[in-house]
Amino acid sequence: MESNFKNITTLVFDVDGVLTDGGVFVTDSGERFRRFNIKDGYALQLAVKCGYHVCAISGASAESIRIRLNDLGIKDVFLGSKDKVATLNSYLDSITANLANVLYMGDDIPDLSVMKQVGLPVCPADAAEEIKAISTYISPIAGGKGCARDVIEKVMKVQGKWMSAEAHSW
Repeated sequence: MESNFKNITTLVFDVDGVLTDGGVFVTDSGERFRRFNIKDGYALQLAVKCGYHVCAISGASAESIRIRLNDLGIKDVFLGSKDKVATLNSYLDSITANLANVLYMGDDIPDLSVMKQVGLPVCPADAAEEIKAISTYISPIAGGKGCARDVIEKVMKVQGKWMSAEAHSW
């Protein structure tokens, strides 16, 4: 299993159900709030700092998603994506990356076609059965509860970067 994580250079995440628990709080005025996991945030910013290409692709269009991810150093945030395969391919062209070196973490049917394209499709523990069926790795952790941290940590540990001086020099 560890060998699957060895050549990953690009980490791509769905947002709702992966970086959040999929719940949306709605106020009386209609404002929506999502909850992100701090441990996922730590690992995401660390991956950026260590030179990984990190990207989020979401069908949602809430600007709060971009704000949170930009705060972590993730500049490649694609919101309102109607075709995740096209979005991913365009992104990979812009950074000259290969699909074989991409880890994509998704949790539901809109992620299915894009996950079939990448080198390492992974999902949280509470992903839809169709997603679990095509995933090379299923995190034991649910969406929004640290599943992104789980896969980032696996990639970085296999590549010797998790506790490296480079990763933790502030």
